[in-house]
Amino acid sequence: MELRINYLLQQFASGKINQAEKQELLALAEGNASLISDEIVKMIIAEEENADQVIDKKWNPILNKILKVDKPAPAPRKILYNSLKWAAAAVVFIVFSLTTYVTLHKKKEHVFATDVPPGNNKAILTLANGKKISLSDAMNGNIAKEAGFSITKTKDGQLVYNIAESNDIEDARLNTISTPNGGEWQIRLPDGSIVWLNAASSIQYSLNIGAAKQRIVKLDGEAYFEVAKNAAHPFIVETDKQSVEVLGTHFNINSYHDEIVTRTTLLEGSVRVSQGSTKQSEILKPGEQSILSNAGFDVKDVDVDEAIAWKNGYFMFNNEKQESILRKVARWYNVDIEYADPAAKEVMYYGTVSRFEKISKVLTKFEQTGEVRFDIKGSKVIVYKE
Repeated sequence: MELRINYLLQQFASGKINQAEKQELLALAEGNASLISDEIVKMIIAEEENADQVIDKKWNPILNKILKVDKPAPAPRKILYNSLKWAAAAVVFIVFSLTTYVTLHKKKEHVFATDVPPGNNKAILTLANGKKISLSDAMNGNIAKEAGFSITKTKDGQLVYNIAESNDIEDARLNTISTPNGGEWQIRLPDGSIVWLNAASSIQYSLNIGAAKQRIVKLDGEAYFEVAKNAAHPFIVETDKQSVEVLGTHFNINSYHDEIVTRTTLLEGSVRVSQGSTKQSEILKPGEQSILSNAGFDVKDVDVDEAIAWKNGYFMFNNEKQESILRKVARWYNVDIEYADPAAKEVMYYGTVSRFEKISKVLTKFEQTGEVRFDIKGSKVIVYKE
């Protein structure tokens, strides 16, 4: 986020900021004033001390022009920092002034005739014998019990497996948890690993996963994993296009059938990602993302906050096409998307939006760019290009 704020402030100062970037900066300014202030301080301190970080020299005349004061002379860090905090605060004030100006002059918000609530905790547990249990409807406490194991639903909705140490459960006994459109769920697997399952996703695993030589789970959709460490029993996530092998780590996999790429993002530890057809593999480091598509296999550095934004309760877009964004919106709000104008698919967005607002709030954010307009008709969202 810090790098993004740095970039947006420079775009704003240079007059190159576009409408979408301006809306993003305004949103960040409303909730991150101190962070924006800190970023300006870091930039000026780095310039004063001839740090390795390359600082855009435009900041000198820009700050002088805005504040009408000379740049502070070098001084002990504490004194310099306090002086710069005042200067940074003045720049933040200007950003807030811009917020006020745009708020007063922007066009009247579109009022939708109907609305759609956000998704929530909903999932179905399918036992090895085929029995299905609605996890959102099940009461807290024991929800399933068979020879050698029981499953408990805690008050915060987690599933906890209790398996007798002496029980020898065959690999063939599989459980599946699936979420519908508009649903998500958190589960603690029998081996102690924790999984957050996004909307329209499913995960399948064996009851003896904790004792198996390889802890294999199968994923369809998107999930965030915090894997329990067990060097003797590697943890493997299989999708239709790849497999991911780990010992103990935090990572996110996005592997929906309606997406043209499969993305694996590593936050902590180390994983090996292997392409299913060619067996080509790459070892990821924290902050890296593997991208598997028809064009091949690639690895790049990314903002991990964007990859797990869904888990933390918001949508985060970084120069992303509206068509891709609205697929995520459709899954979470359980709606169909219809494009009255195909050109609307190509509109690009930066920004962050809460997943727990009604859909009208999310669509209004997009409309503020002035490039698109939406109508809601029942469970259908119609997209127009302005």
